[in-house]
Amino acid sequence: MYVAEIWRYPVKSMAGERLESARLTANGIEGDRVIQVRDAHGRIVTSRTHPGLLGMHSKLSSDGTPLVDGHPWHHPQVLAAVREVVGPGATLAYDDSVERFDILPLLIATDGAIQAFGRDVRRLRPNLVIGGVEGLAEREWRGQQLSIGGVRIGIHDLRGRCVMTTYDPDTLARDPSVLRDIVKRFGGKLGLNCEVLHGGTIETGQIAELHVAS
Repeated sequence: MYVAEIWRYPVKSMAGERLESARLTANGIEGDRVIQVRDAHGRIVTSRTHPGLLGMHSKLSSDGTPLVDGHPWHHPQVLAAVREVVGPGATLAYDDSVERFDILPLLIATDGAIQAFGRDVRRLRPNLVIGGVEGLAEREWRGQQLSIGGVRIGIHDLRGRCVMTTYDPDTLARDPSVLRDIVKRFGGKLGLNCEVLHGGTIETGQIAELHVAS
């Protein structure tokens, strides 16, 4: 097995960036989901309720500043665009604590499961795609560990999927049959909730090995 793809989403619920390498810490991939969108009441909002956020693209600049459609995340133009989607009073906030994640800091998908899913991997919003995996083997990985060089990742359980999977990552057109299909064929779960047990830098193409947790 090997690291096929690495993805980072600097702004929660916006489109992200594909990387060739990334540093992992206990808080996941550095720079992942460090900016959150909040409504006028200060509540974090996501593309589950505001799918227009998926049409905005985030990445990190060379100095580590989160960018949205090419502008620094705190730029007035970014705020105006976010308010067009979320409504008046919406704001963007920086938070790099582990609490910023809905479940665990790392989401892993495998090429076998993606092939079975039969749709664009971006609908699943993984951080890592592990290649060289046969079929739905990932569904038997619960409680095991994945090592990539010196990095060690703990695999907790399968990820329950939501309405976000129904939106085309390019057109934002909604197809409710996608989630119905996930429920029918995969029990509503696809991908793996994971945590970083020992951090470090990983690169695409690196060998990944599965181990029974000690």
